Amino acid sequence: MIICNILLVIRTTITLRLTPTITATEMRGINRSAVLDIIRREGPIARTEIATTLQVSLMTVIRIVDELIVEDLIRLTGKKEFSGGRRRPLLEFNAESHLVIGVDMNEIDVTGAVADLSGNVLTETTLPQDPPGGIHYEPLVTIIEKLLEFANSTGKHVRGIGVGAPGITYTENGQVQWVPTLQWRNFPVKEKLSERFHLPVIMDNDVNLSALGELWFGVAQNYTNLVLMIVGHGIGAGVIVDGAVYRGSHLTAGEIGFLLPDRSHLGVRREGTGALESLASGDSIALRARQVLKNSLSLEELAALTAEDVFNAFRRGEEWSRPIVADTVDYLAQTVAALTVCYDPEIIVLSGGIARSADLLIEPILQRIEGVIPVRPKLVASNLGQRAAVLGTIIETLYNTTDFYMVRKLS
Repeated sequence: MIICNILLVIRTTITLRLTPTITATEMRGINRSAVLDIIRREGPIARTEIATTLQVSLMTVIRIVDELIVEDLIRLTGKKEFSGGRRRPLLEFNAESHLVIGVDMNEIDVTGAVADLSGNVLTETTLPQDPPGGIHYEPLVTIIEKLLEFANSTGKHVRGIGVGAPGITYTENGQVQWVPTLQWRNFPVKEKLSERFHLPVIMDNDVNLSALGELWFGVAQNYTNLVLMIVGHGIGAGVIVDGAVYRGSHLTAGEIGFLLPDRSHLGVRREGTGALESLASGDSIALRARQVLKNSLSLEELAALTAEDVFNAFRRGEEWSRPIVADTVDYLAQTVAALTVCYDPEIIVLSGGIARSADLLIEPILQRIEGVIPVRPKLVASNLGQRAAVLGTIIETLYNTTDFYMVRKLS
């Protein structure tokens, strides 16, 4: 009997609802998802161990395993379980037989890869975006065509195409609400790609996908509650709660670039760039450096300055860089503190271009908030970089092509 204190996340529609009961079909889907996930994480594993761990009957496990073998999602190994009864082969996730095409878009370039379900990247490529003024769609199509040609040449099953976009994305219909840098407003990306390639297509915010990538393949693999904080041209966060992306009621959860560092930003209307982004993003760090050095460098040298140049100057002991780095640490410390008290994650992952200077940021940030908030967070740098979003498309595609469920008992 299913008790009413269960929170059900249905991955096929990416919706969240409270329900007093669930249907038999949903129950089968829950068990199937649990069996697939434990084989993925723990395999090679025996059927009896799966049944014991999940507290379901051995016959239920055998039935589900038979279905997953037919779908080629799991396979038998040469090893066998040892028990008093029949010796059956152990089971493992058949990740290598399925491929996903993952693409991450930003205002500068489009990066794509072909990877299997274990996150092994078989090939990847990057294309520059269209010149300013165009609709940045053709580079996306071009890179998918190249990757699909490679994937088809392997003879393996292509499960789908996943695309991360830098803006609010409606995951159900794959429409991107508004991305000024790409000139997309209510742009039906999923519809266009589905018609062109005749494959399942998933669309999501690139930061959400990056958080999923870290959850399965990066520094957050042993956690179920995390926040990924990306600081690059802009600032954003991907929030994972109990292993699932938290998007919020308006799909804007994690838009931390709009946090208000102090009350002077109240009542100031902004279009596109948030208050925090205007102070602590990579672009804003470079802008402050240009203001400081405007009488010392040529116009060409000023234009070429980046946030990384500022941090490198700090390492060399150049005095002009110290206030900029100190201010950046303070703004990011405020952000980490806010994320910690709001979400209480097990781990916060720092990513984006600024993560290359994590050695100058993480300890100073933690020192600034020591004793200020109830819990000192675990703050680490990403080890996946831009590849995180591409790898995140693997998880989303698997979820959306296997009728995947996650269940958590509330008490």
